[in-house]
Amino acid sequence: MWPLPDRPLIMGILNVTPDSFYDGGRYARLDAALHRVEAMLEEGVDIVDVGGESTRPGAEPVPLEVEMERVVPVVEAIRARFDVPISVDTTKAAVAEEALKRGANWINDVSALRFDPEMVAVARRFNAPVVLMHMKGTPRTMQENPTYTDVVAEVHAFLRERVAFARRKGLARILVDPGIGFGKRLEHNLALLHHVDRFGELAPVLIGVSRKSFIRMLGAGENPEDRLEGTLAAAAWCFLKGVRVFRVHDVGAHRKFLKVLQAIAGGAA
Repeated sequence: MWPLPDRPLIMGILNVTPDSFYDGGRYARLDAALHRVEAMLEEGVDIVDVGGESTRPGAEPVPLEVEMERVVPVVEAIRARFDVPISVDTTKAAVAEEALKRGANWINDVSALRFDPEMVAVARRFNAPVVLMHMKGTPRTMQENPTYTDVVAEVHAFLRERVAFARRKGLARILVDPGIGFGKRLEHNLALLHHVDRFGELAPVLIGVSRKSFIRMLGAGENPEDRLEGTLAAAAWCFLKGVRVFRVHDVGAHRKFLKVLQAIAGGAA
C-alpha cells in the first residue's frame, strides 16, 4: 500500500481500551475486537488502527505493560485471521516493535516521534509507514488553554520539522496529521480544516475528525453517537482538499459517502 493508491483510504479505529471517548470498552475483549475487524472488512476498510492507550483530552498515560497486554494479542489475532494492513496507534517504541513483529504494518504516533527516542529505529528497522501528528502538550494537558498566534502556520512548521527529522533518520514512508482536537480550540480546528490542503505540501495527509467534540460545539451533535453527519461533512471537505487517509469509527458510512463523492469529483462512476 505504498505509494498510496489514487483513492481515499479508510483507516478503521479499533480501540482496545476501557476509556476511549466514543467506543471505550466495546472491543476490549479479543473476541469482540475480532468481530469488529470482520465487520469493518465487510464494510470496506483499508487499514485497521489498533490502539491500547486512550488519547482523549485529560487521559492519563497507560503503563507499558498494560498497553502491551492490550495491543499485541489483538494484532497477532488479526494477522492470523485476516488479510488487512494493520496500524498500531502508540507512542511507545516497545509496543510498536512487538506489534510489528506480530504482523502490524504501520505506526500511528500522536507524538510525531517525540515521546520515545527509540521509535525512529523501530520504524526504520521494519520500513513501516509512519503517521506524524501535531499535538500541543500531552493528552492529559493538551486542552488546558491551548493558544496560538497563527495555528495553521505553527502546525505546518511543526510538521515540516518533524517530516525533515524523520527523513534525516532514514524514514521515507511518512504521512502527516494536523491533530484535530489535540490541543486546539474550536477556532483552531476550523482553521486547520479550512487550510488542510496546505499540509499536503509536506506529505500525504491523514485526518481524524470522527465524532469529535468540535462537531458538538457547532451544534451538530450533543453526544458522540449523534455526530455522524457532522463527521461526514468534515470528511467531504477534506476529500475535496486532497486528504488521502480518513481515520474513522464508521467505516461503512465513509466508504459509501466517499465512493459517491469521488465519482462526482472525477466526473464518472
